[in-house]
Amino acid sequence: MEVKMNSKGGSDRHKALVAGSGGEFPSFLPKEVEKIKDPFARSLAKRIQRLPVQMGFPEKCIMSSCIKPVIQSKHSPVVLLHCFDSSCLEWRCSYPLLEEAGLEAWAVDVLGWGFSDLEMRPPCDVASKRYHLYQLWKSYIKRPMILVGPSLGASVAMDFTVNYPEAVEKLILINPNAYAEGTRRLAKLPPVIAYAGVSLLKSIPLRLYANALAFNGTSFHTILDWTNVGRLHCMLPWWKDATVSFMSSGGYNVGSLIKQVKQRTLIICGENDQIVNYKLAVKLHCELPNAIMRQVADSGHLPHVDKPNCVANLIAGFALCDQPSKGLLIKK
Repeated sequence: MEVKMNSKGGSDRHKALVAGSGGEFPSFLPKEVEKIKDPFARSLAKRIQRLPVQMGFPEKCIMSSCIKPVIQSKHSPVVLLHCFDSSCLEWRCSYPLLEEAGLEAWAVDVLGWGFSDLEMRPPCDVASKRYHLYQLWKSYIKRPMILVGPSLGASVAMDFTVNYPEAVEKLILINPNAYAEGTRRLAKLPPVIAYAGVSLLKSIPLRLYANALAFNGTSFHTILDWTNVGRLHCMLPWWKDATVSFMSSGGYNVGSLIKQVKQRTLIICGENDQIVNYKLAVKLHCELPNAIMRQVADSGHLPHVDKPNCVANLIAGFALCDQPSKGLLIKK
């Protein structure tokens, strides 16, 4: 299964770009969205919507941000999570290609990040993130899904899969940060220091440095624009509270859950990832009971951004016929 390039050398993303280029940005997005130059980010941002997700009592309904699929497929839906402190815009380059491949794809914002309405300041610990995703799946997706998690999103995906195995048919983990031991000492910081640290987390210099590590051989102007895409959700008034809530809760520590993941799993690794050590991905591949592994050449920590064609091919092949189409295959 491959996502073909058209005869004029342009990507099939062009069709989705044209389809999403009209209209206005949703009113709930921060005004800084207007400054973003990346056409794929702008196009996908115009498709973000909020859906009500019930979190217990009627008054605890959260308007949750996501990208809904425009097609319904007979195949299992693909649900795309994102990295730590990111949003569904992380999938701006790959999402149109997945649609072109005929997949029913959802890009979902994990509770506490992205563009959901968190005015009521709900808890954003691991259990709350897990339950929120389950409620969204139960209310709208309603079928076993192929759950995709990059970096920390891989921990989100594995934690969810172990707790709600009936909701997940297959897993795809991209440069998985599966052996991180939560937020550790950060969980014990006094509130004043925690909030000061979180303020630093959204600063342009720190985000620029993180993007420079994540993307190899990318121009400064592109990295600066992608930095603005990646920190857009930080402009929402509840972002600090939600992030401190997550940090103080201890974060994700899924090492003990790995061998409980029974679903067929594809691990995708960037060849030049400078954030997650490749040896950890190999270790995870060995510990998961039913996994295969592919490497994306000339790619960094976020191959779904810098190598979207390759990642879309891998996801589509695994979703539709259980065989990723390109890259170095490592089997047990």
